[in-house]
Amino acid sequence: MVILIAGPTASGKSALALELAAKLGGVIVNADSMQVYRDLRIITARPSPEEERLLPHRLYGHVDAAENYSVGRWFGEAAAAVAQARRGQQPAIVAGGTGLYFSTLTRGIAAVPPIPADIRRGVRNRLAGEGVAALQAELALRDPATAARLKPGDRARITRALEVVLATGRSLSEWHADNSPPGVDLAGAVKVFLMPQRDELGARIDARFDAMMAAGALEEVRALAARALDPNLPAMKAHGVPWLIRHLKGEITLAEAVAQAKRDTRRYTKRQATWFRNQLPQFEWVEPQHAAAAVKAQLRNLDS
Repeated sequence: MVILIAGPTASGKSALALELAAKLGGVIVNADSMQVYRDLRIITARPSPEEERLLPHRLYGHVDAAENYSVGRWFGEAAAAVAQARRGQQPAIVAGGTGLYFSTLTRGIAAVPPIPADIRRGVRNRLAGEGVAALQAELALRDPATAARLKPGDRARITRALEVVLATGRSLSEWHADNSPPGVDLAGAVKVFLMPQRDELGARIDARFDAMMAAGALEEVRALAARALDPNLPAMKAHGVPWLIRHLKGEITLAEAVAQAKRDTRRYTKRQATWFRNQLPQFEWVEPQHAAAAVKAQLRNLDS
């Protein structure tokens, strides 16, 4: 049994995962790209140490903030965690809000080797200095098939595709032809997308950020900032981190930092919802209070 729980930030995914794991004897597998970082327990609302001791959790806080953790690495680790749960005859409950994680887990992923740091740095510097149009023009020469299917101005995907062809000599299209098989059969899995009403979600976001601040998020970010890591690392871009660092530098007030962090989170939840609606329409959209019942109904249908 595999249960996939997705949804925007602050929609109640972790609470549902804990409830189901307790009832079913399941293993919770993280599918949130920021909750993998051990430096960011509070600011990413990771499960508490007590919750992690109470029920088995996998892929939470196991990566140092200095690492550039990749989708490919998560895919391998998550597929292994799901397989281990199956061997132990335990339900695997995959919970998080990173759409690309769910997509790769259920569709497979191209086994692209790691990009050398010097190539990654060179392409990112060119992006900053020359703009995305220059990178797309070069990509069109080196990998025309990939360039043709990417939208103009898609900075992340254009940058990634150019890095791959420069590092490996093969186009991203060629790598995609050698996909690893999916780690989870989407058709045979329970799958829900938690979506509160808009006003309720906004209130949840505000309340959760206030709770994180009360729990010590500022001190956590202070410790992270003291490491003087590359600001382009994923962990340094977690919601709230850049704004709180600006406050610690004396550039803005704490109230301004909190307000901007909440605003960014609300905007991000809209993008999360749009991505899932377009990319993974197989998920059943439910309000959080109805999610457990929806999971139960899907389990009955799979058993019948």
